[in-house]
Amino acid sequence: MKLSKHVRVSDLHGASRLAIDATRGITDLAEALHAKIAAPFGMSDRARTDRTSGITGFVYKSVRGVTGLVGGGIDAALSLLSRTDGSDTSSFERDAAISALNGVLGDYLVETNNALAIPFTLRHDGVALDLSSNAPLPIAGASSKIVLLIHGLCMNDRQWLRNEHDHGRALANELGFTPIYVRYNTGLHTSTNGASLAAALEQLVARWPDKVEDLVIVAHSMGGLVTRAAMIEGSHASHQWREQLSKAIFLGTPHHGAPLERGGHWIDVLLGATPYSRPFARIGKVRSAGITDLRHGNVVESDWDAKPADRKTTALPDDVACYALAATTGKRKQDLRDAVLGDGLVPVASALGKHRLTKRRLGFRPQNTCVIYERNHMDLLSDPDVFSQIRSWLQSA
Repeated sequence: MKLSKHVRVSDLHGASRLAIDATRGITDLAEALHAKIAAPFGMSDRARTDRTSGITGFVYKSVRGVTGLVGGGIDAALSLLSRTDGSDTSSFERDAAISALNGVLGDYLVETNNALAIPFTLRHDGVALDLSSNAPLPIAGASSKIVLLIHGLCMNDRQWLRNEHDHGRALANELGFTPIYVRYNTGLHTSTNGASLAAALEQLVARWPDKVEDLVIVAHSMGGLVTRAAMIEGSHASHQWREQLSKAIFLGTPHHGAPLERGGHWIDVLLGATPYSRPFARIGKVRSAGITDLRHGNVVESDWDAKPADRKTTALPDDVACYALAATTGKRKQDLRDAVLGDGLVPVASALGKHRLTKRRLGFRPQNTCVIYERNHMDLLSDPDVFSQIRSWLQSA
């Protein structure tokens, strides 16, 4: 069976499992709504359940049974085909689609052992590095300086290349850094990805072909939260790479959260306000752990279920020079768009770690912050002024 470079048999297998799960979910939603309508205003015991009884209940149960049989047949057929699928390349379009899917459903894909779940990897020249052995990494021309680039939500490492520009390649050409890119499942908790990053960096530094004299991180959006989580994990574990890490640059990172995710949370609350709309709240809650972490900029595990007032503000490390760059679509300082939307996704104050409460402020040094006007969130990946500022920070003592 020959498929296009955009699709693998494993992709079809994973997509079919999602389709079966979605069919079951829609069936559950329909039955729950049916149960609420059949017992209005909470007047019956059935109003307190999402299941119907009698012939109606039998029909819904039959639909679930048939769906399970069909899903089992598809699983069996595609499992046989996947054994002969030797695809090892992937198109840009395929990677982008799977990355977006992982951003929305990544934690569910992992829980259900779906083949579409993205594994955590460090990459160089588009190839995942094998960190499982003790041999030196086969990186030709590796310098003693590493720049690690970490992408944001629903993205992947290939999307650092935008408008024919890649910050990593540019830093390699101009400052002699060897760029290493992270690819991760952005639907998982930021603290989970932070722990994976810390462990991977420890292996990277130990197996680097040359002695690592300098390690810097350039992180976009959610990647900044993952970076902060990794720095905390690395310090607690006394990792060697923390001694090499000198600078961390955050590009549009929602340190104090993103308004769009908060809006999604309030939609969930409104949908759950009445018995008739409550079943539809399930649809609104189809958001990954990674996305919900963006509501308040969660970094550590204790933040997962904490109330806003109980969230811990994890301080920036004293031994790493931290820089924050924010973008805004506004044309001048104090433009209303700065405070409300900023770059379209992250407000300026959130990207700079500022907060109305002193205890919540991250405390970036004024000389270590920058605001770029008339730019959006994605412009941070390719804008010449953004790269100029990154280069200047990395060249500074």
